[in-house]
Amino acid sequence: MTPAALLEALVATPSVSGQEGRIADQVSTWVEGWGARVQRQGQNLWFSVGSGPRRLLVNSHLDTVPPCAGWTLEPQVPVWREGRLYGLGSNDAKGCVTAMLLAARALLENPRALEGRGEVVFAFTAEEETGGAGLGTVLSALGPLDAAVVGEPTGLKPCTAQRGMLLLRCVAHGHSAHVAHAQAADAKNAIHLAAQDISTLAELRFPPHPLLGEARAQVTQIQGGLARNQVPDRCEFFVDIRTTPGMEHQAVATHLGGVLRSEVVVHSARYLPKATPSSEPIVRAAVAASSSGPVGSSTASDWAFLGNLPTVKVGPGDTLRSHKPDEYLALVELEAGVAFYQQLIRGYFQEVARG
Repeated sequence: MTPAALLEALVATPSVSGQEGRIADQVSTWVEGWGARVQRQGQNLWFSVGSGPRRLLVNSHLDTVPPCAGWTLEPQVPVWREGRLYGLGSNDAKGCVTAMLLAARALLENPRALEGRGEVVFAFTAEEETGGAGLGTVLSALGPLDAAVVGEPTGLKPCTAQRGMLLLRCVAHGHSAHVAHAQAADAKNAIHLAAQDISTLAELRFPPHPLLGEARAQVTQIQGGLARNQVPDRCEFFVDIRTTPGMEHQAVATHLGGVLRSEVVVHSARYLPKATPSSEPIVRAAVAASSSGPVGSSTASDWAFLGNLPTVKVGPGDTLRSHKPDEYLALVELEAGVAFYQQLIRGYFQEVARG
């Protein structure tokens, strides 16, 4: 099966997050036909190629977001136009899945290519778009790992730093009163207090990261007040901070709790910022395969669940096309991705051997 045909087949198989059963079945059938033994947990599947002292994880996700408004084509029907395949998930991240599958097939056809230097664990996982039962739930089953490649559309530029996500729930507390008596009564307007804190957050600055730049606090939701003629005694707002490596989530929350007048509670902190030093073999191999220096990525991915494992996020496509109408991947991008992953895998084990 050609790269174009394989990508088309994947895009033609709907796999909105949480509904990856059909595509997982299809990928399993292909891989078993190539001679690998597939293991599966839920809609996550994995298999390995080669043997040796080092184990490299090569991972991307099978799921997509639901189709948004604005598509001029049928999202679930792949269409080729001028060398581009249009369809939901073509760019994020079925192009990565296709290229990784073909890299796996090449290794299965030539198992001596790794020369006994190591084992490659290919994992194609579910629910990345929703943070559900995906890669993080099967890591223990994959066994010990020495490095990882996470497939996301980066234009084949190796991403070695990724933002995290810290969500805070803030509550401003006041004292209710009739609006007509607000000046005389012991009233305290919670919305006014929240507005002062929101202004403080808008001016807040964190030290910039060399690849990712600054992190900013963004207020994304606000709710307060019970009636138009009552001074509100409570106002709740949510703050989203896309953190950079070096920002410890609990420390940030504690700092804000001392700066703001509102109560500050951590709503979600599991998407941690990530960075891999340029000295790591996986980074050296990725840079050599791409002829591009390391870059940063503002979007989250399953890298967030890999702990301190040296990781590079990289793949064919453009992150700016993701989650948008008329998503596409160019055939030249896909073919370059196939060659890139093959070179990256070989290069990793060569870098390890060099020490």
